[in-house]
Amino acid sequence: MHELAVTQGILDIAVKEAEKVGGRKVTRISIKLGALSGMVPACIQEYYDIISEDTPAYKARLEFDIVPAVIKCNECGSESEIARYRLRCPVCDANKVELIRGREMYIDSMEVEDGD
Repeated sequence: MHELAVTQGILDIAVKEAEKVGGRKVTRISIKLGALSGMVPACIQEYYDIISEDTPAYKARLEFDIVPAVIKCNECGSESEIARYRLRCPVCDANKVELIRGREMYIDSMEVEDGD
C-alpha cells in the first residue's frame, strides 16, 4: 500500500513540472529505485495507470532503473555491492557496515511534449 502514496507523489511531481515548462503531455518518467527501497515497480505501474487517468501524465511510460545496494565496511573500508539483505562485508565478513546506496527513490528525468 505504500506504493499508492509514492505513486501519487510521482504523478503530482510530473504534472507540476510539465506545467512549469508549458508542456501539454508527459510521455516518459525515468525513476531511480533502490534495491532495498521496499518499492515494487509492478505495483507502482499498476497504481499509476489508474490514478493518472484524466491528467497530462496519463499513459506516460514509467522506466525503472534499479540501483543496487552498496555498503561501506567500517572495519576494512571497502565498498561492495551486496545481495539483498546480506549486510555483511563480502571482503572481511564484518557486520559493522553502513548502507550507502540502495534505499533511494526519485524521478531522474522526464519527457514532456511541447504545448505549442
